[in-house]
Amino acid sequence: MIQMYDPLEKALTINLNQHIYGSFNEIGAGQEVVSLFFKAGGASGTVAYSQSAYDMKISDSIYGKCERYVCRDRLLQMLDREYPHLEQMLEHRKEETQFFAFANTMEALNYKRTNQGQGWMGLRFQHEKGAEPSEVVVHINLHDNSPQLQQTATGFFGVNLIYAAFYLRDNQGEFLHSLMEGLGRERVEIDMISCHGPAFKQFDNRILALKLVKFGYTEATIFDPSGKVIQPSEYLYKKHSFVLRGRFRPLMKINLDMLDKGLEAFKKEEDVEQKNISVLFELTLRELEKHGELNDQDFLERVDMLSTTGNKVIISNFMRYFTIAEYLDKFNRGKKIGMVLGVDRFASIFEEHWYEGMKGGILEAFGRGFGGNIKMYLYPTSNESGEVHTLENFRPESSVRGLLNFLVDHGKVKDLYIEDHKLSQMRSWQVEKMIQLGLPGWENYIPEAVVQIIKERKLYQQESASH
Repeated sequence: MIQMYDPLEKALTINLNQHIYGSFNEIGAGQEVVSLFFKAGGASGTVAYSQSAYDMKISDSIYGKCERYVCRDRLLQMLDREYPHLEQMLEHRKEETQFFAFANTMEALNYKRTNQGQGWMGLRFQHEKGAEPSEVVVHINLHDNSPQLQQTATGFFGVNLIYAAFYLRDNQGEFLHSLMEGLGRERVEIDMISCHGPAFKQFDNRILALKLVKFGYTEATIFDPSGKVIQPSEYLYKKHSFVLRGRFRPLMKINLDMLDKGLEAFKKEEDVEQKNISVLFELTLRELEKHGELNDQDFLERVDMLSTTGNKVIISNFMRYFTIAEYLDKFNRGKKIGMVLGVDRFASIFEEHWYEGMKGGILEAFGRGFGGNIKMYLYPTSNESGEVHTLENFRPESSVRGLLNFLVDHGKVKDLYIEDHKLSQMRSWQVEKMIQLGLPGWENYIPEAVVQIIKERKLYQQESASH
């Protein structure tokens, strides 16, 4: 199938496919998707019916009560009702038809421009006649500066989604690129996508999440230990956030000790509700890149190790530390942000070359990174000679020493006390080398569950063969 670029051409291609038939159910921002199918011509071959339950009471009477109207739960309520309803009403067509139910619940800019355009789209469909239904669910943010342009973008994206689901499932990257055709990152951001069912057997939602960040379709994406992708605001909204950024190749005992010690200190902070903390392991594209490329298998191996902790993972393109703070601050609405890192990594924040290209240089970065409710917890590091590095003996260049004093005086950094420094003497790349060379003792630095993964999968033993 040749890839189309005009949404009307895509809609027409679907309309002319005599086997694809279904319903359109759109609430919140009008019926922008189905209108393109009507405009393309031949819509009677595709559209069984369309509806827009715009009024809240009408919406509730059809789909049931929902806490919010623009949310994943409402979208799933719509799909749960419409797809079986369609099959039941059109049972006489089931031998010759691939049924689908498309739904969206969207919020466009209001009259006063005081909100963020965003919403949920989903498609439940048969990829072949008689098949069990598959499903794709997407959350998008709309960045156009007028409600009319956001409605247009909604229509384009919906057509792209339906077309990709039926015709472009052979490659995960091609599937994602197709969703953005006719649009652009400046107009639409995809910060969550999840695919399930027989049509997507070759898809891995964690890889889709990685590619969203890699392609620049979003800044960051989150998933849980089971691999379920989470829309960021669902997990971060009005919560305190605590982050550990790392290489995690492999996950080491020191990483878990850093998390435990830092989180323990964070919970003691004033106004931090212990039951309202979102904990995240952060993997950045920079840490995942090797020889300028991302290796999907290497990524999944690190994720599988992190999943043994029971915590969520955020994949980001945040090279500088202050950008993760800004990102979390968008969602937590004034709640506190904690971050734990080794003293050696903390020292790199004071290297001015990291801020080349920023108009305000290091001053701008510190203002943006430490201007909110963020606090860094510094885990001591040591070298093979036993020399321990802490905040107390850290001495940055004289030109930036005043910035350190400012952070200390305002309680933005805190030393963590550690009794045993043996774990901090070994770096992850050194442990990885021990495994590759078959040297004994590497298990002493790695959690037992991760040791089992490494041994069962024979990871790192032959770098050239496995990666």
